Amino acid sequence: MTPSAHRHSWLAHIGGTAAVCLFAGLLNYLMRGKHLGLSMLYSFMIGAQISAWISLLSTGLSWLLRRWRGEAAAPAPGWVGWGWMLPCVVVGSVAGYSGGVWLTNLLMGLREPLPWELPGGRAAVSVVFALVMSLLATGIFYSMFRVNALRLAQAQAQRQAAEAQLTLLQSQLEPHMLFNTLAHLRVLIKLRPDEAQRMLDRLIDYLRATLQASRATEHALAAEFDRLADYLALMSLRMGERLRVQLDLPEDLARLNVPPLLLQPLVENAIKHGLEPHVDGGTLRVGARRLGDRLVLEVADSGVGLAQATALPGTGFGLAQVRERLAQRYGGTGRFELLPQPGGGSIARIEIPA
Repeated sequence: MTPSAHRHSWLAHIGGTAAVCLFAGLLNYLMRGKHLGLSMLYSFMIGAQISAWISLLSTGLSWLLRRWRGEAAAPAPGWVGWGWMLPCVVVGSVAGYSGGVWLTNLLMGLREPLPWELPGGRAAVSVVFALVMSLLATGIFYSMFRVNALRLAQAQAQRQAAEAQLTLLQSQLEPHMLFNTLAHLRVLIKLRPDEAQRMLDRLIDYLRATLQASRATEHALAAEFDRLADYLALMSLRMGERLRVQLDLPEDLARLNVPPLLLQPLVENAIKHGLEPHVDGGTLRVGARRLGDRLVLEVADSGVGLAQATALPGTGFGLAQVRERLAQRYGGTGRFELLPQPGGGSIARIEIPA
């Protein structure tokens, strides 16, 4: 259970206990006609102690059961089944009722009889009343526990499905980049063998560096920029002076986590459809900045412009993958847009929570 889910569970437990104590205090006031404030005080003192006793007993029992089954020995609060909970409820009700009355008497200087000081009939009624309220609260907590467990299981299943989808999308991106590079390498082998050899060496270094990192679900933004630098060094061998690169990563953003290869298809798209068709090539700028609680990532090129680039075949694959990965990872909080850049070229912008 995550810390937030654990905190939510305890808040719900406290709220449920308070609701049952309020109901029991009102019922006791209506039945016995005593002072409302005192009825509430006794009810909350008794209810808090019963809840504490039942929680302590069930947690200890859960710990023993886990040890007996050979599981992790750390305490694991949770539902242990009605067969094990009923003894905890009975013992906790008697102990909590007695302790709550005794503590309230001590704090207020009163002399409310303890269970063993009451006549037989009244003692039985008082203990049974406390037991019924405890069973009612336990039933409520059991229902809450089941609902919470189902929600956690559903969230876990959705997270695993999303991670599987992201892995699939990522595995499709890597061959796409590789095939493009190998296609260019094939041409260079015939025309410029020495340059092809250098490009092949760069490709081997790039694949070695990215093979392990690309299997993770996320990595630091600095690692993303490092992989881009490797890839752009590879592209520089092919384009020469026609490709000018600017990488701008502020130091305070370097450790932020992003999905791996998130910017790769945007850089590849900018080179293939923006800069390569341009006679003089151009500048490729990759930058990151913070905008409030958002991380903005931009890939800008000074190439042929958006109108001409989108008319070229094969433009949509990388962009569609980026949109799909953002939707899978961030839902409605992730945003992607491709815009014309003033002065020529285009700019691809990603916004995600920082």
